[in-house]
Amino acid sequence: MNKLDFTASFLVGQSPREVFDAIKNVRGWWTEGVEGNTEKLDDEFSVRFWDIHYSRQKLVEVVLDTKIVWLITDSKLTFIKDETEWTGTRIVFDITRQGSQTEVRFTQLGLVPGMECYKDCSNAWDGYFNNSLKNLITEGRGNPTVKEELENY
Repeated sequence: MNKLDFTASFLVGQSPREVFDAIKNVRGWWTEGVEGNTEKLDDEFSVRFWDIHYSRQKLVEVVLDTKIVWLITDSKLTFIKDETEWTGTRIVFDITRQGSQTEVRFTQLGLVPGMECYKDCSNAWDGYFNNSLKNLITEGRGNPTVKEELENY
């Protein structure tokens, strides 16, 4: 892990299992526009945000209540020069018990300052991770991009 990789974390009062289950519910916190499966090792899914963002993820590590890793196998970010900038990066969710709380740590390995999408992508992750996923865990409802928004663009 590079010290420059985009990383964010938060603490919640829920159990590691509740956090683990919420992360796997990608439709509940990132976007309802997920195609494919998002729960077990070797599952693959894609997401599309209008004509701006497409990415395909493969679950390459799934450790019950502890860790989930997605490998970005394909990407097209049309708002930057190198549209495949995400391809080959990994998204890592680490879940750790900290006393009576659970720490959730998000890292996109390979998303570093100097990448063209770093500012926009880290800002987007801040909203989806620190707000939507956290809300799904703590309140039972995230703030994903909904299908109507995607279809009516």
